[in-house]
Amino acid sequence: MSKKQTALDAILIQGTLPLFFYPNAEVSLEITRTLYKAGVRVFEYTNRGAAALANFKILKKAQLSEMPDLHLGIGTIKSAEEAEAFIAAGADFIVSPIINPAVGKIAAEHQLLWIPGCMTPTEIYTAQQHGAALIKIFPANILGPEFVSSIRDLFAGQLFIPTGGVDLNINSISTWFKAGVCAVGMGSKLISKNVLDNKLYDQLYNDTITLLEMVQASK
Repeated sequence: MSKKQTALDAILIQGTLPLFFYPNAEVSLEITRTLYKAGVRVFEYTNRGAAALANFKILKKAQLSEMPDLHLGIGTIKSAEEAEAFIAAGADFIVSPIINPAVGKIAAEHQLLWIPGCMTPTEIYTAQQHGAALIKIFPANILGPEFVSSIRDLFAGQLFIPTGGVDLNINSISTWFKAGVCAVGMGSKLISKNVLDNKLYDQLYNDTITLLEMVQASK
């Protein structure tokens, strides 16, 4: 099975994609370990700061030695140069807030899953034309579950994941699944600034277990 299919299957099985960035490498590593301990087997580190690549390399090293069954992706990839740098560092999949066909092409060359962000039906169609197996609905807090309900018949068989706008409660999560998504992205509603700044790893562990249970109940 290709690396692309393996990563996609992991997201579909887990039903959620946690994501975060933090400048401090040690905190980033502890957050990753906490997510893993709680049962997460696929997540996205985001390219949101100057330390992202250096931190990602540290996470990758820990993944290989401590968490061999974890799929470690990189998000907020907007350029071909960023894609190449993180693929060289061992990214298992690529997430983008936009559609840059050059990024999709590089991911395809490396047989990696590419998840571009889309906000309109035209963008969804464009993403499909460039081989996106999974499309990120972004920003989902603006679009809402109704957007997915409205367009899913236009794109029968297309897999969608919303990022932003998913709350850590059963009502929000189940509403998104009913609308037709295959998984939900979970950023600051799970891994908040408070959790990161104050190293609230026990809280994150408990919240992550709750999240995984709510997702399985909603799928």
